[in-house]
Amino acid sequence: MADSIFKAAAIQMVSGHEVEKNLADAGDLIAEAVKQGARLVGLPEYFCLMGRRDGDKVAIREVDGSGPIQDFLSQTAAKHGIWLVGGTAPLETGDPGRVRNSCLIYDANGKRVARYDKIHLFGFQNGTERYDESTTIEAGDAPLSIDSPFGKLGFSVCYDLRFPELYRAFAPVDIIFVPSAFTATTGRAHWETLLRARAIENLAYVIAPAQGGTHSNRRATWGHSMIIDPWGEILACRDEGPGVVIAEIDLSKNAKVRASLPALDHRTLGV
Repeated sequence: MADSIFKAAAIQMVSGHEVEKNLADAGDLIAEAVKQGARLVGLPEYFCLMGRRDGDKVAIREVDGSGPIQDFLSQTAAKHGIWLVGGTAPLETGDPGRVRNSCLIYDANGKRVARYDKIHLFGFQNGTERYDESTTIEAGDAPLSIDSPFGKLGFSVCYDLRFPELYRAFAPVDIIFVPSAFTATTGRAHWETLLRARAIENLAYVIAPAQGGTHSNRRATWGHSMIIDPWGEILACRDEGPGVVIAEIDLSKNAKVRASLPALDHRTLGV
């Protein structure tokens, strides 16, 4: 049975090109979240590495189920007795030049309970910036939601946020995770709007841990990690820099909002 009231945290980081330091920084921030009472914690996309080059993530790829990044996530969850949504980690594929950008979820005993591979791969160019994740990442193909002690959880990663059909594929859920590394350019324009829209249209909490600052590769990420309630209200937010965003989750609010505005029941297309 799900706990109805608890604290959850979104970790904001400014990860660099040294995996060991990133893991240490993540560990310190998770410990701070736990100190503040969090029992469900999410890390941002690329928490373990923001490399100098796109191919750096391929160089540190791990076999599914084995490696220092996965060991860190498992051991940290068990150490603190928390459920940990591990941002993303680069896992091997059959292509030696690409990885899966995988969100790994661990329970309070440190057991991995689920894996979601980012489906939508970011591509953007505006004259001064250019990104093409498909050159180093192999797309996933399966939406994911799971039952947990904290209600039903749904998962997405960064650019997935722009594709509402993904969220409809696993609705209804109680909490949606969106670990991200939004660029400063696209984040300034769209991040908050998209996150609040996903919360409102799915009548669910959204927990969005993000990268937030200027990295050693000179990439600037938007930050503004936040937790949003099912009515679209922002409960907590951190603009930039590493830190912990924490809020109380009350799952009875999902039921109350859905009872007063049963939009999920009123759907007629794509049901």
